[in-house]
Amino acid sequence: MAAPDPSTVFPLAGYERLCFLKNVVDHPRITVGDYTYYDDFDDVANFERRVRYLFDFMGDHLHVGKFCMIASGVEFIMNGANHLAEAVSAYPFAVFGGDWAGAMAGKTYPRRAIFT
Repeated sequence: MAAPDPSTVFPLAGYERLCFLKNVVDHPRITVGDYTYYDDFDDVANFERRVRYLFDFMGDHLHVGKFCMIASGVEFIMNGANHLAEAVSAYPFAVFGGDWAGAMAGKTYPRRAIFT
C-alpha cells in the first residue's frame, strides 16, 4: 500500500473536516511539516484563527513538525499575549506607536520556551 501524497489537502476521501495542515496554512509565520493533520468540527480553514497573538512585531514563528495530530479546539498562545511585568504599568503603550512609541524603551517582554 502506497503512502498518501503529503500534498493532498483531504487525505480521507469524503471526509473534509480532517486535512494535511501544511496544504491549508497560508500564514508566513506558521510552518507545518508533512503529514501533520488537523481535525476541525466546523472548517479546517479555522486553524490560523486558533493561533492567538501572532504579531509581526514580536517576531514569533509557529513551527509544527511532521506527523503531528492537532484536534479541533486546540489553540496556540504565542508570545504576543505577554505583557510587561516589571514596569509601572502592564499596558502595552509602545504597541500603539505615536508619542508612546518609546514608552517601553529598555524593557523586554517575557518570552516563553520554544517547542519544535
